[in-house]
Amino acid sequence: MVRSRRLLILSQVYVPDPASVGQHLHDVAKEMAHRGWDVHVICSSRGYDDPTHCYPKHEHRDGVTIRRYDLPLFSKTNMIVRVLGSAWAMLALFFLALFSGRIDVVLFSTSPPLVGLLGITVAALKQAKPVYWAMDLNPDQLVAMGKLSPRSLMYRGLERANKIILSRSRLTITLDRFMAERLHGNGRRPQQVLTIPPWPHESSVEPVAHADNSFRHEHGLDGKFVIMYSGNHSPANPLDTLLAAMEKLQDDDSLRFAFIGGGMDKPKVKKFIAERGLKNVLELPYQPLEKLRYSLSAADVHVVSLGEGMVGIIHPCKVYGAMTVGRPLLFLGPSPSHVDDLLQADDIGRSVKHGDVEGCVAAINALRALPAKHRESMGVTAKRVLDATLSERRLNGQFCDAIERLSTASEGSAAIAPPPRPPAPAIGRRA
Repeated sequence: MVRSRRLLILSQVYVPDPASVGQHLHDVAKEMAHRGWDVHVICSSRGYDDPTHCYPKHEHRDGVTIRRYDLPLFSKTNMIVRVLGSAWAMLALFFLALFSGRIDVVLFSTSPPLVGLLGITVAALKQAKPVYWAMDLNPDQLVAMGKLSPRSLMYRGLERANKIILSRSRLTITLDRFMAERLHGNGRRPQQVLTIPPWPHESSVEPVAHADNSFRHEHGLDGKFVIMYSGNHSPANPLDTLLAAMEKLQDDDSLRFAFIGGGMDKPKVKKFIAERGLKNVLELPYQPLEKLRYSLSAADVHVVSLGEGMVGIIHPCKVYGAMTVGRPLLFLGPSPSHVDDLLQADDIGRSVKHGDVEGCVAAINALRALPAKHRESMGVTAKRVLDATLSERRLNGQFCDAIERLSTASEGSAAIAPPPRPPAPAIGRRA
């Protein structure tokens, strides 16, 4: 009798928590279970953005066995509590993983921080093969945000840990070509890197016409032109330019700015709105996955932001949700970058540099002034690009294929023939 191969996933966040990393890990877990693997997940019982929310300690979901550890300490704003919470999470993950039985492949990402050290240790003890899903890069991000000096002892320690994780992971999967380049820099020596962008959750997100959208009806958006930022509000995705543009447009009642989600910078957005008494704004927390198609489709234009210096360090995943519901993009960020590649390839939106408030106002007015058919055409093109090169079926399939190839590869062999690299979207490439 042929035994099922076993995949162990280590993460702080996991479904039904709305954080993107947990959602993507579940996509992989579900597909691997469908392929006959015995898939186990160890994660936190606390909500990522709302730690007061608790999930069941044990659960079976879509063929995946989930075991959740207690996390009594967690905060995204208090650094000391956050460090203590991360340490607790690491210990809980380690001991639960140690007694989880036979393992063939260990998959881990970047939450909690340094979980990769735990992942490669568990893999070594279990004679399993570690796979690192690099969804963001640290200490690069801390340095780029001015929170850590590259001369500091902490930087050297984090970078040393980073190099160990990369060198001992049999496979590292990264999100775009800029991030792949960074992974090979600074003396880092990853064994093998595949570039597979994160996919949209197409099974949960689909376009909904404004006339049929209960979310627009519920929140008084009917007849309004909606500029939406949906997702993690982070210092790495600054919104200052959009907020300043919103203030300049505050007297235009035909406009609505929507900020949906959470994160470290969400209080900053709330404070900005409250201090100026802005009325043309909708502010909401993360929406449940079952409501996501309605909230995303409520927008006329979706905002995607990427901080200066963040290219190749983080990946603006929210662009895929906007493309899935077929809405034009307003990109705040640098060029070149992954989103800029998309905008250069096809007429699916407009880009503005950070700090160019007048340019942001002009871009919003220009998108609003376009004939509805033109905006609809931009959205259709975005959806077509997504379906052709960035779909969940295509990218999640490539991800799971890579894990299966790794599981049968002999130790020390290159053996993972990389799938065709997701092409830079080039459908109808513009001059």
